[in-house]
Amino acid sequence: MAIEAPYSKFKLNNCKIYAAVCIVMAIILAYDGYLSKYEWSKRQSFYNKHVDSEGKMDDMMKFNRNTPLVLMPLAAWFAVRFFMLRSRKIVADDNGITIDDKTIAYDSIESINKTNFDSKGFFTVTYKDAGDTECEQKFSDRSFDKLPSVLDYIVAKIS
Repeated sequence: MAIEAPYSKFKLNNCKIYAAVCIVMAIILAYDGYLSKYEWSKRQSFYNKHVDSEGKMDDMMKFNRNTPLVLMPLAAWFAVRFFMLRSRKIVADDNGITIDDKTIAYDSIESINKTNFDSKGFFTVTYKDAGDTECEQKFSDRSFDKLPSVLDYIVAKIS
């Protein structure tokens, strides 16, 4: 029987919210920066206030024109990050702990430090990899949902 801890819904929702905010702000600023000069835009007063008769823009108009060029790639980055993280999960099964296509066998685990799990929400697994090098893997409940059941399963398998 395998126990799974999917990536945190809170962090995934944050990626979606950040991407949406970036897109909305880019649209609003681009509208004011590029389309306010037209009479049909109903924002021509904004354009007249921030652009003089010679066509020279003040800092506010420059900000409204340049910021969408930063916000759209930032929104794309949040969307890519969401799609990369949504399939990430921890699986504790009969063979070991699998995270990101890396498996930690139960017999290679030397210790589990769960002293901070109740207060800070993380535990650390110390194990030896294939080259007999001692490694540590930190598992946080802020990054993964259902982590207490994974911890209980790991402790039961080791003892």
